[in-house]
Amino acid sequence: MLHKDNRLAKVRDFNLLMKHGRWVNGQLFNIKVLELAKFENYFPKKVDPNDFKKQLRLAVNVSVKVSKSAVKRNRLKRQTSEVVRLLIKDGPLKNGHYLLVNAKHEALEKEYAEISEEIKLLFKKAGVI
Repeated sequence: MLHKDNRLAKVRDFNLLMKHGRWVNGQLFNIKVLELAKFENYFPKKVDPNDFKKQLRLAVNVSVKVSKSAVKRNRLKRQTSEVVRLLIKDGPLKNGHYLLVNAKHEALEKEYAEISEEIKLLFKKAGVI
């Protein structure tokens, strides 16, 4: 499970990501990336801009369209969150980004190692690693 400091949870943060972020597409996942330093005009007024720029927050989304079974969706969500958690722990992810990891149907049949490789590849493609 992601640490509370690294979870994207506030509606204002999701709105900022969805409005100004860019998509990076792969075979198993799509990732929406927002580099915070480029959008200082949209920062909240009550927050220190220097601290706000340095945060790294992520969300993992597995839609009902991927699978009707909650067991399968939750398993994929746990695997994806664990890959991201280990990337944060080991330190290759750069601070100053909001990320949304969106799973595709093809990710259900894949093993953990394949999911891990795909996410690392997409983060490199997005310039987060």
